[in-house]
Amino acid sequence: MDTMTLWHLTGWEFAALAFAALLVGFSKTAVSGANTVSLAIFAAVLPARASTGILLPVLIAGDILAVLTYRRHAHWPTLWRLFPAVAVGVVAGTLFLVWADDAIVRTSIGVILLFMAGVTMWRRRQAADADGQPDEITSRTGRVKARSYGVLGGFTTMVANAGGPVMSMYLLSAGFRKLGFLGTSAFFFLIVNVSKLPFSAGLGLIDGRSLLLDAALVVFVVPGAFIGKWAVTRINQRLFERLVIAATVVGGLQLLLT
Repeated sequence: MDTMTLWHLTGWEFAALAFAALLVGFSKTAVSGANTVSLAIFAAVLPARASTGILLPVLIAGDILAVLTYRRHAHWPTLWRLFPAVAVGVVAGTLFLVWADDAIVRTSIGVILLFMAGVTMWRRRQAADADGQPDEITSRTGRVKARSYGVLGGFTTMVANAGGPVMSMYLLSAGFRKLGFLGTSAFFFLIVNVSKLPFSAGLGLIDGRSLLLDAALVVFVVPGAFIGKWAVTRINQRLFERLVIAATVVGGLQLLLT
């Protein structure tokens, strides 16, 4: 990893990273998927591959705050059906990172995010779940959908820390309401992101120098989480869903155009 870059940040570059860290806190407690903007900022300021390792501990800090805030609203049956497929996606993403360059990574993730956003909008027009309850776990459609999104989520979160929008699209398509959405995604990403640490370290994306920068940036995650907690109580369900989808589309376009 090009760790020398970490020691030569300008004031404006550090300010950009601090703002991105604040957005991570906000996205974890309010609009999941908004941290794709953080991903783009980190990749712009730091070497693209190195940025994924530096961003990971910042995301974990946001996950911990989100779990503390929404732990009572998690839907564990949904989590258990996702994890096996996510593990497959994480392994595939690790292998992908061994040979893929930054351009291929950005293009691949951008296409996946835009595709998922399009599928979700189409599904919601065709058959919105009126009762707002998650899909039946035992249904064949529910299992197939969970596996598909799980693999994509594991792949994108390993390759570019961009699993948030994919899983957001899954939870929206499954009919989760606002708090259930946030509680389930909080536990999901805490578990998944912690499990990614040894893979990222093995790829050389995390080391002592990157952790020092993380220690400085985590401070900014906390106010972002409080802002998100304040904002989410003032956002109705329809606006919440539109913001999640919009953040996903913006993130996908950023990855394709940068």
